[in-house]
Amino acid sequence: MSISQLPALNAVLNSISAILLITGYFYIRQKNIKAHRACMISAFVTSTLFLISYLTYHFSKDLGPTRFQGVGIVRPVYFFILITHTVLAVVIVPMVFVTFSRALKERFDRHRKIARWTLPIWLYVSVTGVIVYLMLYQIYPAK
Repeated sequence: MSISQLPALNAVLNSISAILLITGYFYIRQKNIKAHRACMISAFVTSTLFLISYLTYHFSKDLGPTRFQGVGIVRPVYFFILITHTVLAVVIVPMVFVTFSRALKERFDRHRKIARWTLPIWLYVSVTGVIVYLMLYQIYPAK
């Protein structure tokens, strides 16, 4: 796999993470703790693989910046999505660690309190990561 293929891999990893998060949410609503735990651990692993791939791509010396090619109203929409995605991607990392830590320590009352915030933010970051990829590399690719 070449460095230039990593953005597509990142989108796939974000998609898988989003699916696992949604599935894990439905399992916990059904009180299926074992399946919930498996989904959330899998989402964590998938997101970690994404982060490794993302950092590898962006710290590669042979690639310059990718510029968004869209014009008109789509341009501010793209940048709104990108900025909120980026800010929340930074915010979500410590939240995920705290949420996981509380679950592993079986402090489920405290786990639930933060998970109510962690899940929607993590899901937003995963989904908007895919949207950014599609807009940047598929819908409005550099010519």
